[in-house]
Amino acid sequence: MTDTLLRYVPIATWGRNYTRATFASDMMAAVIVTIMLIPQSLAYALLAGLPPEAGLYASIAPIILYAIFGTSRALAVGPVAVVSLMTAAALGDITQQAGVGYAAAALMLAGLSGVILLAMGLFRLGFIANFLSHPVIAGFITASGLIIATSQLKHILGIEAQGHNMLDLLTSLTSNLHQINWITATIGVAATACLFWVRKGLKPTLRRVGVGPTAADIAAKAGPVFVVVLTTLLVWRFDLSTHGVKIVGSVPQSLPPLTLPPVSSELVAQLLLPAFLISIIGFVESISVAQTLAAKKRQRIDPDQELIGLGAANVAASLTGGFPVTGGFSRSVVNFDAGAQTPAAGAYTAVGLAIAAVGLTPLVFFLPKATLAATIIVAVLSLVDFGILKRSWQYSKSDFAAVLATIFLTLTLGVEAGVSAGVGLSILLHLYKSSRPHIAEVGLIKGTEHFRNILRHSVTTDPRVVSLRVDESLYFANARFLEDCIQNRVAGDPHVRHVILQCTAINEIDLSALESLEAINERLHEMNVKLHLSEVKGPVMDKLEKSHFLAELTGQVFLTQYEAAQATAANYSEPPKQ
Repeated sequence: MTDTLLRYVPIATWGRNYTRATFASDMMAAVIVTIMLIPQSLAYALLAGLPPEAGLYASIAPIILYAIFGTSRALAVGPVAVVSLMTAAALGDITQQAGVGYAAAALMLAGLSGVILLAMGLFRLGFIANFLSHPVIAGFITASGLIIATSQLKHILGIEAQGHNMLDLLTSLTSNLHQINWITATIGVAATACLFWVRKGLKPTLRRVGVGPTAADIAAKAGPVFVVVLTTLLVWRFDLSTHGVKIVGSVPQSLPPLTLPPVSSELVAQLLLPAFLISIIGFVESISVAQTLAAKKRQRIDPDQELIGLGAANVAASLTGGFPVTGGFSRSVVNFDAGAQTPAAGAYTAVGLAIAAVGLTPLVFFLPKATLAATIIVAVLSLVDFGILKRSWQYSKSDFAAVLATIFLTLTLGVEAGVSAGVGLSILLHLYKSSRPHIAEVGLIKGTEHFRNILRHSVTTDPRVVSLRVDESLYFANARFLEDCIQNRVAGDPHVRHVILQCTAINEIDLSALESLEAINERLHEMNVKLHLSEVKGPVMDKLEKSHFLAELTGQVFLTQYEAAQATAANYSEPPKQ
């Protein structure tokens, strides 16, 4: 019972060693992250198409649940840009079809995502996320970042625009350019420029004028708050809302309400695929950040337990007026740099946000939406990485194809189509490559017992012996390729009397591949050629011993490739006749 508790409730482990010094470090980190999250949470709620208070609600209970069940000491959970965009894209048309309110559908989306993540964690299915390759994720985030930034231009310019892909957004923005509110545009452009400078230039500037490194770092992290305060004061002082500047307006002063997602089989059916994609994308983003930060302190992250932590956080979001959440890159890095020692820092952040939700929301009444849009643009453009195209082209053309397809389809068709196509293409390319494994004919390097590719090294070979190294596990998709390869090599060479399969890289032989080996053995026998195996791994050998293959094998199984070559060469006292 104790082991189970420690496994599924990590707080029971780190909580026993919690000290006053740890509390001080966590509290300092919580204060800094809370200041950062207040405007960011409001902004991501608007990006998701929800009232601004939903962003605060989604940042309170989920953080507390993750602090209990998560394994990362620094991960900060809450709304993030990509998941908010996916939420908006998923709910755009569904609410009209299903006949439910937008906010209610967001609750269901968070609930479904939570259930999916919890199920994956309990059944230890974290490996599913491995089907999203890093190039596909990079391409998806790059395209999503561009879409998000473009979608916020309507708030920067003070015009109307609709769409969930780049083409629709650009068309809508272009057709409404005549509606630009120049006061809003001035605020939006100035806020964007200022936030970019704060991100890149404020800290070096403060260091040059003699400010200490810690104070300069804190000031740089709190810089966006100063932009929020300044633009809010300007709108209030000059009553700019009467001149067309759109503001956040009234935000309820309350703790997150207890909510229950609508129970509708039709809605569940429509949201299931978006919820699954949000779960996978959110988990991949979260686990990447968590493992990166944990490695800096030599801490361990349990991916399956992370699924449970994120699942609990999303269920909490669905029950407290929120929307799907995950671990965010920027806030987690800030949390780590600010000195967070345990997940308790997240719980203290939740308390700070709860205080803000109850007592500080009137202060954001005059906050211009253009400033929130600027906050989003600056955050997401830092995630855009066009360099992945160059790197993938230079390293792997198949990865380049996956990245390019993901970026193009995400920009033109939307986030769901883009990530689905990227995953599908990655799997197809993997299957194609593994169905055509690298098979090298090898020879002996003179003076050693090592065998290497005859096309890459100067080696000695015996014309009566063909040694092939298969650099892939054998399964149904590539078994026939091996058959054809051996047939083509042996059929045209009458001198061959032995074929040795060097199995160094073979970790698995499934039933289809076993049947192919049986067919290869039989065909070679008909050509008066013996089939041998060398360097077969233990688990593979265990499975082969359960079949009739070894009993029918015309040759032998050798411990090493060198032993196999020596044994086959010893069968001849003179060279083969030409």
